[in-house]
Amino acid sequence: MRKGTSFSRSGAQKVFGGERLRRGIFVSVLLWVILAGAFGQTLDIDGAVAWEAMEITAKVDLNLRSAGIRLPTGRAQAEELIVTEYPRLVRPTILSIPVDSANTVKDLIDRGEFTLQEVGNIALSARRVPPALSTDLASLTAAYTIDLTRIGAALIRHSRPADLIRPLRPLPAASYTGIIILAAESLPVHGRNIKSLALPCLFPKIWDTEMNLLYDRNMLNPDTARTVGMVRYVTESGVFRPTPSGLSPELTALVGDKPLRIFARGVYGIRPTDPIIDREDALVILSSADNLRLLREGRVALMLNADVLRNPLVEE
Repeated sequence: MRKGTSFSRSGAQKVFGGERLRRGIFVSVLLWVILAGAFGQTLDIDGAVAWEAMEITAKVDLNLRSAGIRLPTGRAQAEELIVTEYPRLVRPTILSIPVDSANTVKDLIDRGEFTLQEVGNIALSARRVPPALSTDLASLTAAYTIDLTRIGAALIRHSRPADLIRPLRPLPAASYTGIIILAAESLPVHGRNIKSLALPCLFPKIWDTEMNLLYDRNMLNPDTARTVGMVRYVTESGVFRPTPSGLSPELTALVGDKPLRIFARGVYGIRPTDPIIDREDALVILSSADNLRLLREGRVALMLNADVLRNPLVEE
């Protein structure tokens, strides 16, 4: 009997202990939801994904009155709140960044190829401008800039570039200092009876009109991939300048003053990010060791429509 009674008390303790634990978890979750809702009313994020600069620019604005913070005593508290909440606010934008024609950063996380911790590290790597008060002292704003190349660098897995296969019968080809693919107009989408503007991503592939793969991330020198990136996105204003080379100084630094200019003939991908060029233009690149080196060094620019190179931030 005593043993039975003892067992019942122990079981009851476990039941009530488990119930208290569940209640504690419920209260914690509820409190988090309430606080998140409150912060959502007091904190606002604005900015853009700027592909031409390869940056995410964000401004986090804290409404001091809504947050119940009074100056000057609450200044440190306000700054701490911005610092604490900024990673959560910018996370949806980082997750939405297209890696290639088929995947976003979130897709890679869902497959276990990337982690939320790495996303958090990227958010915290941002350059930060110290918070500043508005002229009416009603809000405090901090500015952040995330380098998109850092996201691409975190996704580079190879230690040596893949071999670039030269054609069996190379064509006589001049050597160039860089490659520019002109793809600012709506182009036929391969395999579909539609046209579309080419869209940016971290790792666009380049195909020829016979659908041979000419360029992908694995062909890059890993050090180049981690520092320079795979391509530079530009608009028409960067390619058609009243200068001897016709290029902006920033673009000239990448592709030199004698680049090979190629018109895209189409675009490919679930998300149309991959330009398609003529087979003849592809052979000009493949037939020259100097031109192949341009691919390894990432001396490639894609001219896209200005409308697709600046996207608003994604909100939760």
